[in-house]
Amino acid sequence: MESLLGLLSIHVHKGVNLASRDIGGSDPYIIFKLGDQKVKTKVVKNNNNPVWDEVLTLAMFEPLPIKMEVYDKDTFSKDDELGDAEFDINPFLEALKMRFDDLPNETIIATVKPARNNCIAEESHIKWADGKVIQKLIIRLRNVISGEIEIQLEWVNVPGSKGL
Repeated sequence: MESLLGLLSIHVHKGVNLASRDIGGSDPYIIFKLGDQKVKTKVVKNNNNPVWDEVLTLAMFEPLPIKMEVYDKDTFSKDDELGDAEFDINPFLEALKMRFDDLPNETIIATVKPARNNCIAEESHIKWADGKVIQKLIIRLRNVISGEIEIQLEWVNVPGSKGL
């Protein structure tokens, strides 16, 4: 527990314009990786614009980039790749170290801009909202013709952990 910083909560909202690998649409799911940890969304059947509305949690021991892989679930063959991405959570973690007790709700703390070295599709704001720091991200998938994933990050402090 002493090396645990806290928990990263990833609210996976939806996918937009994912590549089609099957007739009638793909059956997409996402795997998020942090070090040796893997968490996976449910499969959404026959949908290139899936809505997961699912919360996944990763234990954070060191501030490594989050890797994301999107797949099309197949029954009788290997699952098809629908793209991948990687995003840096350091700006989010740095914002968490500040104190915001007196900030008005929905205050923008920091902004992360799209760049060649990240998979962010649009400017992303790190905000103080409802008493917590959140970051909404639209992640553009790589190694595929099209597709974006919309997520929101939130931090969970764990009693007895090292913390940030």
